[in-house]
Amino acid sequence: MASLAPPLQSRPSLSPSLRLKKSCAPRVSATLVVSNVVAAETSLSWSSKEKLNLSSKWNQSSLQEIDWENLEVDLYHWTRPLRPVQWYPGHIAKTEKELKEQLKLMDVVIEVRDARIPMATSHPQMDSWLGTQKKILVLNREDMISAADRNAWATFFARQGIKVVFSNGQLGMGTMKLGRLAKSLAVSVNTKRRAKGLLPRPVRAGIVGYPNVGKSSLINRLLKRRMCPAAPRPGVTRELKWVRFGKDLELLDSPGILPMRISDQAAAIKLAICDDIGERSYDVADVAAILVQMLIRLPEVGSETLRKRYRIDLHDQCGKTFLQKLALQLFNGDVSQAAFRILSDFRKGKFGRVALERPPR
Repeated sequence: MASLAPPLQSRPSLSPSLRLKKSCAPRVSATLVVSNVVAAETSLSWSSKEKLNLSSKWNQSSLQEIDWENLEVDLYHWTRPLRPVQWYPGHIAKTEKELKEQLKLMDVVIEVRDARIPMATSHPQMDSWLGTQKKILVLNREDMISAADRNAWATFFARQGIKVVFSNGQLGMGTMKLGRLAKSLAVSVNTKRRAKGLLPRPVRAGIVGYPNVGKSSLINRLLKRRMCPAAPRPGVTRELKWVRFGKDLELLDSPGILPMRISDQAAAIKLAICDDIGERSYDVADVAAILVQMLIRLPEVGSETLRKRYRIDLHDQCGKTFLQKLALQLFNGDVSQAAFRILSDFRKGKFGRVALERPPR
């Protein structure tokens, strides 16, 4: 299968773990010039000689797959000169402490992730918190990824023995399956209680995950009524709340939790793109510019889709230049407004079913 990218041009050196093998196929890459960027500076620094020349590098119609490993390496370089994305409001610190105590009482834990970025929305400490507790993984927003993406992730997690449910919290798809699975995994709870002469009790299931991945919407769909506040932005749920689902299942809705410090800035940018982290933590122009660079590389989108939608030629342009042209064309030169438009279009699915991650090899 043809690779997406042209030969590497001069770029910052990689750590040994990230070096590409010499046998890798040539690839297209927008290369960053790593300058002395102070913490307050957030603009992307691009070499004028190293901007993308997509139309002369490959014929998009002939591409069926993308080298996700190479894209991740480029994303690592694109994020290096940017101000670090960090977001840890006070309610998260308080909730994390309370949640760890409540998790000890759970019969089963339901971890919700964004189906577009399952790895980026995986809390690095979650497994240590859960220990041997039973867990169900929910990949929400399944309507925003392709069947190929879904199959790839289903296979990946099945090989690890992890039970996965794909859902759409807005429309309710997958919610009934989730309820049945939670009850079946915790059936041993009441078996043990009966053996001790105790009356059965409802199964306790805790729903956890990053901000704005759809936890509250999922619960509301399960209950078929609005019991938990939900909105398309991170940080709406700010306290733990128990709700009853029928006679035999209790659900704990929790605020989104993030690590105190996000060390993987490539993952942080994906969180920003998918609106799974607070807007104050990042510069929208930087994030939108990187999103453009990613969309150009994805076969299901590509430069032609962007050109048709915004009527801007992508020949010999980078994401930052694209934003500047869009700003001049639609927003009187306001780059922030142009960035919001790009991000909003992606979040609303205007580019089709697009995932930003595939399972690691």
